[in-house]
Amino acid sequence: MPKRPSAFEFDGQIVKGYGFGLVGNLVVGVVGAFIGGWLLSFLNIHIGGGILAAIINATIGAVVLLVIVGLFKRA
Repeated sequence: MPKRPSAFEFDGQIVKGYGFGLVGNLVVGVVGAFIGGWLLSFLNIHIGGGILAAIINATIGAVVLLVIVGLFKRA
């Protein structure tokens, strides 16, 4: 039976190759939430309110953060 990824590993599954463990994934999620909230408000994009919008904002921010980290790791 294949291992199902936990909620903390979700962003690492979207951007392949960047798993930081439980604590690292928590940090990426929290920092990603701030980045996502700032980035979407800067671009004047409003998804809506509620928990689903917060999850989408945090996921977008975490993916952006993981892409940036990936660019620095390759350099």
